[in-house]
Amino acid sequence: MAKNYVAKAARTAGFTLLELLVVIVIIGLLAAYVGPKYFAQLGKSEVTIAKAQIEAFEKSLDTFRLDVGRYPTTEEGLNALVAGPVAAGAKWNGPYLKKGVPLDPWGHPYQYKAPGSKSEFDITSLGRDGQPGGSGEDADITSQ
Repeated sequence: MAKNYVAKAARTAGFTLLELLVVIVIIGLLAAYVGPKYFAQLGKSEVTIAKAQIEAFEKSLDTFRLDVGRYPTTEEGLNALVAGPVAAGAKWNGPYLKKGVPLDPWGHPYQYKAPGSKSEFDITSLGRDGQPGGSGEDADITSQ
């Protein structure tokens, strides 16, 4: 009788294939629901980072202007915040950025233009696709 009980317990221990398949399907459904929401938030955070970097450039450019008396030209670009342009002479009191000019969150360089279309300068990130225009995460992010 003891042998029969042990053998029956050994047969009922563990999970059946059907139980394992149900659990895998449930996990798959949860991943399908949560995954897109997670990646959408990731895209929003990259846009937020680009906006914050543009604001930091604006503050550094204002400090450059206070020291030199003008904003950098389009040719000098944002690199004028790190390495003093020859035309600035002794007035340049930089560097105005601690770690150099970063790329945007998608790995593309920021576009700088002075004078800008609506202000004294424009700073633009071309978004995820690196092309002018676009919508959503591919949309341009500008300093205005």
